[in-house]
Amino acid sequence: MWKDYFGKNETDVTIYGIDIDSRCRELEEEKIRIFIGSQEDKEFLNQVKEKIGKIDIIIDDGGHTMNQQITSLETLWDCLKDDGTYLCEDTGTSYMAEFGGGYKALNTFIEYSKNLIDYIHAENSETGELRSNHWSEEVKALSYYNGMVFIEKTSRKNRMYDWIIEEGE
Repeated sequence: MWKDYFGKNETDVTIYGIDIDSRCRELEEEKIRIFIGSQEDKEFLNQVKEKIGKIDIIIDDGGHTMNQQITSLETLWDCLKDDGTYLCEDTGTSYMAEFGGGYKALNTFIEYSKNLIDYIHAENSETGELRSNHWSEEVKALSYYNGMVFIEKTSRKNRMYDWIIEEGE
């Protein structure tokens, strides 16, 4: 499906997949590479990063637990190119107890991602409680939809505003 979607107009695209089921390796073909392992295994994800290098889009449509979703974002984020997009699907599980979620539960992917809103505004904070970090430098925008969160990445130099407010305006 992703090969067809991203390969429209004869675009040269390589699809990388991660799954815990070794039978998925049967889906490999030219320009489709499948890695077998767990998305909550940081060591495994780091090995995958070494093999794939920088990529344009990451779509987390894998596990539904909070640890799986948060570990994937934290570990794979730095292999995303500037101006790339990270998409986490199935974020409704942040509200479901069976996946470790619950309304306003502290360790859910949704609550974790809400912190990114604060970090992208950290430079404006007048308190020592909120400090800039790598999210402050690299997150351009967040978009929330039913069941999905999109996080756009940028370099700090590209995050600057293209407008200036001058005195008296």
